[in-house]
Amino acid sequence: MTRRNPLLFAWALCGTLDILYASVWSVLAGSDPGTMLRGVAKGPFGDGAAGWGLGGALAGLGTHYAIMGAMVAFWFAAVRRAPALREPWWLTGTLYGVILYLVMNALVLPLRFGAPFPPADLVKGAVALFPHIFFIGLPLAWLTRKAA
Repeated sequence: MTRRNPLLFAWALCGTLDILYASVWSVLAGSDPGTMLRGVAKGPFGDGAAGWGLGGALAGLGTHYAIMGAMVAFWFAAVRRAPALREPWWLTGTLYGVILYLVMNALVLPLRFGAPFPPADLVKGAVALFPHIFFIGLPLAWLTRKAA
C-alpha cells in the first residue's frame, strides 16, 4: 500500500496513538477521556472550557490534533533540511520525543498552567515522557528513516 501524503499519515498515526494513550491513562487514574480532553481545551480556550461538555471535549480533541500537526510538520521540515536525522532512526526519534516532552512540560505547561518543572512526582513525569518518545518521536523517525 502506498501512502500519498506521508505527513498526513504520520499526523493521524501519532495523534491517534497519543490521544488513545492519554485516554487510557485518564481512565486508569480514575477520570475519563472527556474530562481529559476538556483539560486540553483549557489551554487555548481558558478555564471555562472545563464546563463545555461534549463541545469542550471536541475542542480539546481539535487542540490535541492541532498541536500534533505542529509537532509532525516540524519533524518533516527538520528531516528535509537535515537528512542526517534519518539515521539512526531510533536515536533521533528518541531525542525528538525528549525534546517534545521538554517543550511541553518545561515551557508550555508552566507558562499556561503554572505546572512545576521538573515534576515533583517522577512517576507522573515518566508517564508524560513515555508517549512523546514511543508514540510521536519513534514513529516519526521510523516513517521518515529512508530518503523520499
